[in-house]
Amino acid sequence: MELIIASNNKHKIYEIKKILGDKFESILSLGEAGINHETVEDGTTFMENALKKAREITEISGKAALADDSGITACALGNEPGIYSARYSGGHGNDEDNNKLLIKRLSDKEDKRAYYTAAIALVYPDGTELVSEGYMHGRIIDTPRGERGFGYDPIFVPEGEERTVAEMSDEEKNAISHRAMALSGLLCKMGG
Repeated sequence: MELIIASNNKHKIYEIKKILGDKFESILSLGEAGINHETVEDGTTFMENALKKAREITEISGKAALADDSGITACALGNEPGIYSARYSGGHGNDEDNNKLLIKRLSDKEDKRAYYTAAIALVYPDGTELVSEGYMHGRIIDTPRGERGFGYDPIFVPEGEERTVAEMSDEEKNAISHRAMALSGLLCKMGG
């Protein structure tokens, strides 16, 4: 069976392919599948957005679709940036500006704890839907470090670590990341 990932984010696609690669005949990004569609993410939770994206791509393609919605939440800021993580500073996907804004908003806070959430939804053409969530807890630092990863990885230090996620290898990140945890839960539900 072919799977379409409801994303063109090369980092997410790489992580998903690494973990689910042997469960499908082929795994394609939206671009690789020739689909030019952007879901309006108007849900109030990561899971609502993930399900909406996966359902729309399954409807468009007639194939199984997997969608991820993820972000970071700083404990001292309530639900910020939460579902608005990718567009926290205004534009969509400006990692550097998003990181600067989060550091600024936490600058007068003693509590730097934060956690990543990943919501994964897998929707099949027959209407079957499988969902899973994963988390990675840690803290925000004031100065970005590392060249790997994306998003808030350069300012996020996972629990039990001194390095940021951006300083870890792909293998190290995939062993502990929120997305890896969510995909692991999904694999259990898939019977694998």
